[in-house]
Amino acid sequence: MTSTTDAAAGSSPAIDERDAHEQAGHERTRGERAERLGETGQWFQTPDGIRWWFDSGCLCLDFAYTGAMDPAGAGRRVPNTPWEQLSTPADLAGWLHERFPTIDARCADHELRDARTLREAIANLTYAALRGHPFSSRDVDIVNLYASTPDLPPALDGGGRQAGRTRPRATQALSTIARDAVAVFGEDARERLRECGADDCDLVYLDVSRSRNRRWCSMQRCGNRAKVRAHRARKAATA
Repeated sequence: MTSTTDAAAGSSPAIDERDAHEQAGHERTRGERAERLGETGQWFQTPDGIRWWFDSGCLCLDFAYTGAMDPAGAGRRVPNTPWEQLSTPADLAGWLHERFPTIDARCADHELRDARTLREAIANLTYAALRGHPFSSRDVDIVNLYASTPDLPPALDGGGRQAGRTRPRATQALSTIARDAVAVFGEDARERLRECGADDCDLVYLDVSRSRNRRWCSMQRCGNRAKVRAHRARKAATA
């Protein structure tokens, strides 16, 4: 798989089809709303500075896309430094705190190692599910192990006192992510994993649309580019 950094290198040209503009605008609005409310999705940026919203459809895939999402070769994942978002414990703390504001915004080295271990297992399970391959027992065990630990407790906003003796830790956020992976890679949900329909993009997402017909990683990016090509082909055919 080409990393998102590489795959997103081309900018999406403007087109004059109203529906594409409207859908892209709605997507940007959803992105801004999700960024505020902690829903799924995150901003990606191309090497030339173009920012676009990618909603993977689930928390565990959002987390997996903090690093290289290439299929592991010979059981090992090749590091992709330009794509790595979690280089330090502070990077992990920042990513988690954006999604779980109640946690202690500090991470230790061992929590970063745990996060990368869980992330790799999720990436491996993603590609196994897409290709119809059996899951590795090691990856399943890793996800189950993290899912078995205490996760983030639900809480109502508006209180004046801290519930519990300490604030939730990053390990509890990782458990929440792992529990999401358990749900995603169950037999029902895994059938909804898709790759982007663009020939030059293989981003993976969970199709949570009502009609189960999502085609693109992002209407703002690959969807618009496909519409550009279709529009130009129609104009060429009638010229």
